[in-house]
Amino acid sequence: MKHFHLTEELAQEITGAGRVEQLFAALANATGRMGFDHFALAFDRRGNDGASMLVHNYPDAWAKIYVGFDLGAADPIRRAGERSVTGFQWRDVNRYIPLSRGDRQLLNVARESGVGDGFTVPRHLPGEASGSCSFAVSPRAALPADMLHAAEILGAIAIASARELIGSSPLRPRPVLTERQRECVLWSARGKTAGEIGDILGISEETVVRHLKMARDRYSVHCRSMLILCALFDGLIGFSDIYDWWRPN
Repeated sequence: MKHFHLTEELAQEITGAGRVEQLFAALANATGRMGFDHFALAFDRRGNDGASMLVHNYPDAWAKIYVGFDLGAADPIRRAGERSVTGFQWRDVNRYIPLSRGDRQLLNVARESGVGDGFTVPRHLPGEASGSCSFAVSPRAALPADMLHAAEILGAIAIASARELIGSSPLRPRPVLTERQRECVLWSARGKTAGEIGDILGISEETVVRHLKMARDRYSVHCRSMLILCALFDGLIGFSDIYDWWRPN
C-alpha cells in the first residue's frame, strides 16, 4: 500500500496514546502529515453514565457554532455515517442521506467558518457506542486523495483508542424473550397486525397480543415501536430480518 510506512508510524503513535492529551497530539500530527488541516474525533458510549469524548482542532469560529448550538443531532455528516460502513468524503454525503435545506445551510456555515471538504470514518455499535473520526481541509484546499486509505485506517484506530480511554460499557442484563415472543416481535416489526401474526404462526390473535404484552413488560416499554427498537438494539432481531423481507424482489 502506498504510504504504508507512514501509516504504520502514525498508527503506532495513536495506539500508544495513554491520555486524551496524547491522543490529541497524535491526531494533530497525523492530520498534518497526511495533508489535512483539521480533525475531529467523537466517541459516545451509550448507557446510564453517557461517557463521551470529543477532541478536535477545528477553527474556533466553527467549534463555537457547532457546540454552542448543539448541532450534533442535526449534523448531516453524522447521519450519513450511520448509513456507511466505510469512510466517505463529505462531497458525497447526498449518496447516503437526502439533504434538506437546513443540512445544506449547515455545511455552508461550516465552510464560511473555515472548514471545507472532509473525510469521515464512522463506527457504530447500535445501542452500545457510536464514534467517528473526521479529517478536513480548509475551504480552498483539496482533499489529499492519495491519503484517504491511510485516513481510513488511522481514523478507525483513533476510534478504538478513544474507546480504550473511555472504557467499554458495563455489561447489563438483557431481557430474555421466549422463541414465540421473539417471533411475534419480528412479525410486528414487519408491519403485521396481531390477527395477521396469528394466522402466520397458527395461534389466536389473543395469544399474539399476550406474547407482545409480555415482551413489552420484559423490556419495560409501553408501545410497539419502542419494543421493536429495543429488540433491534439487543440483536434479538436484525435489520436484515425486516428489510430483506420487505424489499421488493
